[in-house]
Amino acid sequence: QVQVVESGGGLVQAGGSLRLSCAASGRTFRGYAMGWFRQAPGKEREFVAAISWDAGSANYANSVKGRFTISRDNAKNTVYLQMSSLKSEDTAVYYCAAGTRPYSSPNANESGYGYWGQGTQVTVSS
Repeated sequence: QVQVVESGGGLVQAGGSLRLSCAASGRTFRGYAMGWFRQAPGKEREFVAAISWDAGSANYANSVKGRFTISRDNAKNTVYLQMSSLKSEDTAVYYCAAGTRPYSSPNANESGYGYWGQGTQVTVSS
């Protein structure tokens, strides 16, 4: 069974930075794309960023492009989301997800991910 566990959420002031981590276990980590999604109160879950299995390519939502950076360390089975210039509208529960197709490109669609973490809360105060 694949397990995905997020960490690093918290309260930060607008304009600040935060780094989320996501540790995956239960299968070979390096062969699969990883993604970050978020869900704000009263809204549907939305795509944030994704990274290919080999970190060769990444995909970002327009709303975070230039402010967020996704990366991965295959030796540590961990993917990161570095968030900078945070805004109040970034407040949400952030979810990490592991892809289901090996050697896949960074997918913005939830259907490309079969394993999800419990989420970590990020609150940006203005």
